[in-house]
Amino acid sequence: MDLELSDEQKLIVDTVRKFVRNEIVPLEADLDPDGSELDPADHDRLVAQVKKMGFYGLDIPVAYGGPDVDIVTRTLMAIEMAQHRAGLYTPCYGVFGGAGLAQLFEANEDQKQRYLYPTLRGEKHGFFGLTEPSGGSDPARAIKTSAVKDGDDWVINGGKIFISGADKADYGIVFARTDSSKGREGITCFLVDADAPGFHVRRVVHTLRSTSYATELQFDNLRVSAANVLGEVNRGFGIANDRLSRQRIPYAAGCIGVAVKAQEMAISYANQRETFGDILASRQAIQWMIVDNEIDIRTSTWLTLAAAHKANRNESFRTEAAMAKLVASEAGGRVVDRAMQIHGGYGMTKDLPLERWYREIRIRRVGEGPSEVQRLIMARDLLGGSFH
Repeated sequence: MDLELSDEQKLIVDTVRKFVRNEIVPLEADLDPDGSELDPADHDRLVAQVKKMGFYGLDIPVAYGGPDVDIVTRTLMAIEMAQHRAGLYTPCYGVFGGAGLAQLFEANEDQKQRYLYPTLRGEKHGFFGLTEPSGGSDPARAIKTSAVKDGDDWVINGGKIFISGADKADYGIVFARTDSSKGREGITCFLVDADAPGFHVRRVVHTLRSTSYATELQFDNLRVSAANVLGEVNRGFGIANDRLSRQRIPYAAGCIGVAVKAQEMAISYANQRETFGDILASRQAIQWMIVDNEIDIRTSTWLTLAAAHKANRNESFRTEAAMAKLVASEAGGRVVDRAMQIHGGYGMTKDLPLERWYREIRIRRVGEGPSEVQRLIMARDLLGGSFH
């Protein structure tokens, strides 16, 4: 794996870095410390800039109008895009666009006409409905939501939890069990309209993300046309699994971006703050924290880029993606924690973004599969076999 960036990659990284620092960060001075949205006028202005740069719709394949950016370069961009207060979960406040629900690119033409193309045009918004109250770490077995065939329809009953954006969505990608005698081979993926009878948003689930939240859903005899089966009946888990593996690379990149910025802040503060007649940077305890931060950042970066390189070559990258997600999420949390300690009392205030990152990066050790599951994935690949 060549870790040296090409001239084109260097230019792209520098362009994104300047955009974040010159356009995004200044706007945050006037936003709520936990805010996740820009003023519409600012959002539209920045979207226009991103389109002029040629980077709008990063997650959209070239065939559907997205930019020709490989996954390695996309990972490098994701690291830069996360380096602001809201950057961990709302990188650049969404001005770079993106499809979000990558599974729709595998839909049939009728489904693309009804869901994918309106989503790309910004006319519809969707959600991803996998996790259930019965468990999220083992979705193949934890899915209790059922779908029973009734004529040309499927009737869905059950519920989902920790689903982002469902209360504002027009439709969702929902996984339900269609064969109770099978595990992962008995799950089907459905395209569900949010205005259909039987679709209910039961409640908002508040988390450490403050102004952002998840939802709990309930399906009561929700009828879905057979035309809304995404993929094949009883083959839905493969769709979910592919999404989870691919998402772990940019997920890890976001953790790295926040850690990089926290380290930058810690170094700057340590070189300015004086205690007992000298700057903090002269203290061995501070020096060691800065060094440990750098080790965590570089290790995370190398592992994440290794996963991206394998994915870019169309090689199996499941172990690498799991390792990147595991290490970056845990290391990122350590870096932010040390940066807060170096800043002392100021690190605990909302004057700085550190306390928000501290709360939000804790979620990263659970989201997209908890650390324990990532270790299980790697154990399966390294040792062979399937463990329960």
